[in-house]
Amino acid sequence: RHIARTYRFDAFNSGFVNILAAEQRRGDTSWYQGTADAVRQNIDRLVETDPTEIVILSGDQLYLMDLERFVRSHREANADLSIAVSPVNREEARALGILRLDRRRRLVEFEEKPQQDDALDHLTLDAGTVEATGADAEPGSLLASMGMYVFRTQVLVDLLNHQGDDFGKNLIPRAVTESDVVGFVHRGYWRDIGTIGAFHAASLELTHQLPSLNLYDPDRPVYTRPRFLPPVKVSDCRIFESLLADGAILTGSEIRRSIIGIRSQVRSGSVIDRTVLMGNRSYGDTDENPLGIGHNCEIRDAIIDSDARIGDGCRLVNRDGVAYADGDGWYIRDGIIVVPRLQLIPPGTVI
Repeated sequence: RHIARTYRFDAFNSGFVNILAAEQRRGDTSWYQGTADAVRQNIDRLVETDPTEIVILSGDQLYLMDLERFVRSHREANADLSIAVSPVNREEARALGILRLDRRRRLVEFEEKPQQDDALDHLTLDAGTVEATGADAEPGSLLASMGMYVFRTQVLVDLLNHQGDDFGKNLIPRAVTESDVVGFVHRGYWRDIGTIGAFHAASLELTHQLPSLNLYDPDRPVYTRPRFLPPVKVSDCRIFESLLADGAILTGSEIRRSIIGIRSQVRSGSVIDRTVLMGNRSYGDTDENPLGIGHNCEIRDAIIDSDARIGDGCRLVNRDGVAYADGDGWYIRDGIIVVPRLQLIPPGTVI
């Protein structure tokens, strides 16, 4: 809904945005089995307009990239497939698809999530490759696939005719042996936010005085749909290194290194620290468990999803310091407390 309402095109523009939900088809009752399978099940719709190239982007990453440069680089190289790559350190490499480029940016080797030291040593960038590709990498770095691709359309169609449901595990290794594959070295901001811990860390990084991702660059605005909300209302609060979205109401509370989403309400006596409040779709009613954060709450290292209700006197602090746990209306992943959308945490709850 956010994408559909934000990227609207007028009658004088041929562009369009379609949101294709996962669906079951006649003769196949399975849902998407992986990244490649999701594209495979929608390829007929993607080729309807007879595109020369198809760009595939990841949905669980936060990055700042000029996609026009990406496509232009692909065309200049006359490649079948271009893969966006970014330098990573040795530990990060174990969780990503790692590749090796020659000095003409041609991809010569790809390995998904290498674990052995010998494999990592073999894929480590040498000084000549760093200089030739302009990777701007530290010594000992490796190049990771960002899961972002520009395909020549027919090459993508042919690859999808083979078995395999995942780009990184199945289709990219095949493409390396059958097609002309090049790397596009990304030099800007990039974070993989596919886990709760990574999403939380990347979100809070935005609250720094000089964040790696600058939301205040007039040449790179962040687009969203207008909601026509009033300014933030703050009364008797202490706020440190935080981002406050439109329509929030903060009363007698302390906010530290947190993101306060639209229409969020934080009531008197509460402390919010290293927490992401996703905001609310409305201001709700005034019943005994109103939307938002109640009075005298303490919430640290948490993600509170939209339209959740946190009762008075709750302490969401991961008291036992656990990495994973499940509770009634909440769970913990990567040490971060998560309260899902529409959940109620009763007054006085301690987590």
